[in-house]
Amino acid sequence: QVQVVESGGGLVQAGGSLRLSCTVSGLTFADRAMGWFRQAPGKEREGVSCISWGGGFTYSADSVKGRFTISRDNGKNTLYLQMSSLKPEDTAMYYCAADVGKIRPTFSSCSGSWVWGQGTQVTVAS
Repeated sequence: QVQVVESGGGLVQAGGSLRLSCTVSGLTFADRAMGWFRQAPGKEREGVSCISWGGGFTYSADSVKGRFTISRDNGKNTLYLQMSSLKPEDTAMYYCAADVGKIRPTFSSCSGSWVWGQGTQVTVAS
């Protein structure tokens, strides 16, 4: 059974930083693309940033480019999202997701067969 667990959310002032972490069990982490998604109240879930299985390719939504950085440590089965220059519009529930489709797939932004974590709340105060 695949389990995805996020941590690191919280309340931060606009302009501040947070780092989200995500651990995965039940699959070979190093073989899987990973991603961060978010959902604000009344809005659809959107792909924030995704990373290839080896970490060599990444995708970030235009709204977070230059502010958020996705990375992974395959030795620790851990995914990260470093968020800087946070804005009130970044307020959302953030979800980590593991692609349980093809093993070592060709990277294609945030496309995948995703298994989600429970989410971690990020609130940015103005």
